[in-house]
Amino acid sequence: MMTADQALHIPPYKADDQRVISELNAHFGAESFTIQPTLTGMPVIWVAREQLLAVLRFLRQLPQPYVMLYDLHGVDERLRTHRQGLPAGAEFSVFYHLMSLERNSDVMIKVALKENDLNVPSAISVWPNADWYEREVWDMYGINFEGHPRLKRLLMPPYWEGHPLRKDYPARATEFDPYMLTAARQDAEQEALRFNPEEWGMKRGGEHEDFMFLNLGPNHPSAHGAFRIILQLDGEEIVDCVPDIGYHHRGAEKMGERQSWHSYIPYTDRVDYLGGVMNNLPYVLAVEKLAGIKVPQRVDVIRIMMAEFFRIQNHLLYLGTYIQDVGAMTPVFFTFTDRQRAYEVIEAITGFRMHPAWYRIGGVAHDLPRGWDKLVRKFLDWMPKRLNEYEKAALKNSILIGRTKGVADYNTKEALEWGVTGAGLRATGCDFDIRKARPYSGYENFEFEVPLAVNGDAYDRCMVKMGEMRESLKIIEQCLNNMPEGPYKADHPLTTPPPKERTLEHIETLITHFLQVSWGPVMPANESFQMIEATKGINSYYLTSDGSTMSYRTRIRTPSFPHLQQIPAVIRGSMVSDLIAYLGSIDFVMADVDR
Repeated sequence: MMTADQALHIPPYKADDQRVISELNAHFGAESFTIQPTLTGMPVIWVAREQLLAVLRFLRQLPQPYVMLYDLHGVDERLRTHRQGLPAGAEFSVFYHLMSLERNSDVMIKVALKENDLNVPSAISVWPNADWYEREVWDMYGINFEGHPRLKRLLMPPYWEGHPLRKDYPARATEFDPYMLTAARQDAEQEALRFNPEEWGMKRGGEHEDFMFLNLGPNHPSAHGAFRIILQLDGEEIVDCVPDIGYHHRGAEKMGERQSWHSYIPYTDRVDYLGGVMNNLPYVLAVEKLAGIKVPQRVDVIRIMMAEFFRIQNHLLYLGTYIQDVGAMTPVFFTFTDRQRAYEVIEAITGFRMHPAWYRIGGVAHDLPRGWDKLVRKFLDWMPKRLNEYEKAALKNSILIGRTKGVADYNTKEALEWGVTGAGLRATGCDFDIRKARPYSGYENFEFEVPLAVNGDAYDRCMVKMGEMRESLKIIEQCLNNMPEGPYKADHPLTTPPPKERTLEHIETLITHFLQVSWGPVMPANESFQMIEATKGINSYYLTSDGSTMSYRTRIRTPSFPHLQQIPAVIRGSMVSDLIAYLGSIDFVMADVDR
């Protein structure tokens, strides 16, 4: 294992770094761009469609390049009323969120489109991971990416009609006609799911043999959810494969347009359903930016403590199932026993186990209960020796080492090209952890290391997760020893809901409480963004407010989505058994992929 001191130095975070605007102006001319002021923490620059690829290539090839296409998606702008900073006639838009590690800053490029001309050039030639993002935008909005090799449905089934994230597409099942599944329709839908290799540029055979096409999933224990991979096999060797996602799609982003700002919090829990309150964190932080809320220090420390508890919860499940995938049965029972101990603490503090939905806009649902410190101390006394046992008994086992070392390895350059974050990136030796690189919620006040490895293989990804659990225990202990006094909620009119004791004393507070619970708070019109180091990598929420009680656009960028897109590039030429070890090492859940 490496430590952060041995790896590439990441400079201090630069929010709204304006250097990139000067560089673009110098190369293309200032008249080429429209700058949109936002609360996203990065320059937001509108470019003409004709210049898009030239601008993206320029940013990709700068001396300090924007090496990662972090996110790419669209917005139906037609019903937006607050249009400050938007070019005239922007009826739809596509945005490209680019990340630079050498600068430790981001930039967002946007393109405006007319409803009758939804065409934009594909960016696959610049970043290979644009593939799935562009397919998702076509799926959700009907925006065509010229030059894309296979612009097919990604999340919706191939026979689906319409584009669900358009504003004129119904948001509730009751707005559709009653659903009827006739025998003929069922047959047609089943036939549409049949895999046709030629559609994906695959041959059915080589010079001397026929290839075998094998469905792994969507119901298979090693698929870790409703996930299908079609394998093109030459004997046991994987010639190519096609991951097939969308079986778990529930329209989480569409739901964000129909829920009030605070009633949407429980929906975030269900995205990475093993991340619990950690899913609430980027969402409420982004909403707090819109509202201009600064939370008390006690709130920050409570949030960090509970987020790290869920990091441990996630990693314990990952560890047990990963070792099980490569053939060992016993460890999963031990890891679930330890998860139960952590759940006892989580349940005592929040009242729930997996999905507490406990963070609030401006704070948390209630203060820490009496005796919380004893429960946390008991867990801290128990867990370190258990991690030692796991490492000794399981992770140093020769069979596990033989199944995972040198398997499904990739380097830092490849990881960044595919949008890999979290342990998958740090296992290649790249020291990029958002908690250190871009501290949020007061992480800069905590002492902890960023575990790294060097080989980027299935074994190293697991060992990085083990190191993260040890560091999470250190962070929780610091929260326990240094928990500040003070309120558990900000004193701000847009916090939800106001303190109950004040609603019983002041009629204005009671009225505010009634309006915010029944309608929800009204957030100022703007755009905000927040990323965090979640359990599986970087998770973020990009929110657009049009001055309403609901979000105009909620974009959820999850880490598991790009991690699964990378599978074919990593696993070609490997054995089927290597794929199983690779899938186990990624640490993904399908709700995090499909949303």
